[in-house]
Amino acid sequence: MARLNKQQILDAANALAAGNLVALPTETVYGLGADATNEAAVRKIFAAKGRPADHPLIVHLAKGAVLEDWAKEVSPHARKLVAAFWPGPLTIILRKSSRIPKVVTGGQATVGLRCPSHPIAQSLLREFAAIGSGAVAAPSANKFGHVSPTTAEHVRDEFGEEIDRDIYLLDGGPCEVGIESTILDLSREFPVLLRPGAITREQIFQVIGVLPRSREDDERERQDAPRVSGSLAAHYAPRTPLELVPTDQLNGRIDGLLAEGRRVGVLAFSAKPKLKPSPVGVGVRNARPLVWIAASGEPDEFAHGLYANLRTLDAAGTALLLVESPPNNEAWAAVNDRLWRAAVGSQT
Repeated sequence: MARLNKQQILDAANALAAGNLVALPTETVYGLGADATNEAAVRKIFAAKGRPADHPLIVHLAKGAVLEDWAKEVSPHARKLVAAFWPGPLTIILRKSSRIPKVVTGGQATVGLRCPSHPIAQSLLREFAAIGSGAVAAPSANKFGHVSPTTAEHVRDEFGEEIDRDIYLLDGGPCEVGIESTILDLSREFPVLLRPGAITREQIFQVIGVLPRSREDDERERQDAPRVSGSLAAHYAPRTPLELVPTDQLNGRIDGLLAEGRRVGVLAFSAKPKLKPSPVGVGVRNARPLVWIAASGEPDEFAHGLYANLRTLDAAGTALLLVESPPNNEAWAAVNDRLWRAAVGSQT
């Protein structure tokens, strides 16, 4: 993790207090933050990202923050989950208090609250609590719909000259988790998992004794689920078209594309195979046509490197990105969610 001095943290806290934007590291991805109680500052987030105004933001709090300051009702389930998983990659949806302006929630009566575990994020939140509201609204620090950033360099790639001019960037090194937080709706009479993440349904069940409904099951029964970050079908997308390909079809798909003279980027669980000779008149196989990244077969490790790997492949200038489909089980739920949305988003 990159080291920051005390003055950098203070400068970032002062930037928030002055109504400016700060890009901060969390254990999941880098966030683009503003004072959650300052409507004008929050609107700068939407403008910088090109984010729809009805797409809500998550509010980040320091460890030990008083939840009743930000939520009307804090259920026993919420208190148990906070005790078990905060600081950490879990966002809980509760009925918002009057301190949270509706610009943060996309006009909704609910708000997503999270307490990040990254030490730099915690230091910033503590300093901001001493001079300001202590609440930072922050989506991922990238242009809306793009691949989320997991390093400070990714943030610079997204915002270019806006960094240092309009956005104060705190470099906290690579993010530990690498994908966005789990989002759990606790604003209704039953818990619903609205976005999978590093905290799983089973882990939540072990704490509260209730297995959360899936978003899909909930939507089949009723239509009143809160809108939350990262829930659109097209999201987390590279600029290069991306396809998910089953393991038994991957080599055939690659070979067919190469035979057409197209360059291909691949994220797979195996090492790069040897290429067959080029067909007569097609020399693409001799010009580094295949950009290959071998990823871990462990879901946590795969998730940790996912966005960095997609960015690397996206920058390679290939015609298409192929990702070997991970297993379809609970352990891979968060990764599969991101990859499905990336595939949809890259085709739009």
